[in-house]
Amino acid sequence: MSDFYMTRLHEFTVVLYALCVLLYFIDFLHHNRKANRIAFWLLAFVWVLQTVFLILYMINTGRFPVLTIFEGLYFYAWVLITLSLAINRLLRVDFIVFFTNVLGFIIMAIHTFAPVEIDSAVKAQQLISELLLIHITVAILSYGAFSLSFVFSLLYLIQYDLLKRKKWGTRLLRITDLSKLEHMSYVLNVIGVPMLMISLILGIQWAYIKLPHMVWYDSKVIGSFIVLALYSIYLYMKVGKGLYGKSLALWNLASFLIVLINFFLFGKLSSFHFWYS
Repeated sequence: MSDFYMTRLHEFTVVLYALCVLLYFIDFLHHNRKANRIAFWLLAFVWVLQTVFLILYMINTGRFPVLTIFEGLYFYAWVLITLSLAINRLLRVDFIVFFTNVLGFIIMAIHTFAPVEIDSAVKAQQLISELLLIHITVAILSYGAFSLSFVFSLLYLIQYDLLKRKKWGTRLLRITDLSKLEHMSYVLNVIGVPMLMISLILGIQWAYIKLPHMVWYDSKVIGSFIVLALYSIYLYMKVGKGLYGKSLALWNLASFLIVLINFFLFGKLSSFHFWYS
């Protein structure tokens, strides 16, 4: 029973770490100090949990846990979190903290869901199934964010057209102002991009365990990375280039078209994404 609760706690730690990466991503793009503070305290809590696990493991084994790859991954993730917390407090180099924790999350996910070192085959299969469930759930949530972002961009273009043609009336008044529509579309993409990135990390981990001979140029895999690239370009154009208005809304609409193609068409063509097995 204790092993069961320890496993659940490890998975809970990964979820907290994913939320932390999401908040650091928001701060990375938008210089949101509130998101940065919440991310820091979440990361500190993750560090406390990891440290407790590390100490308990050392007590149980009577040695420092670095003799196997499995143990080394855990200690490596702990070192990354420790360094990122120190950097956040002492140097205030936020971008390094964000990218360090993306790497740390990858290592943590590999450690938590890797089947090695797991005594029970049933437990290993359960972990792999839960990894797949989290991967699919987070991917669909990111697609939901992209869908709402698409709606806001579509409303932006409708409102833009009404204003340009000076079509005053109740329809114009019922649609909110352009700046708010553009901002909401951007915020939803800020949420969707790191969620899709997290989903892809977990999906790759699942495929590595379950499908060691998987074809990596599978249509669904390529399509998912194209979607991530398109929305990352959107964020770069918005934040890095300062682009706004109709052109950005059109890019967002085109990106969502690729989301639909990836979800419906590439899913059919995929060799293993026919809602998995």
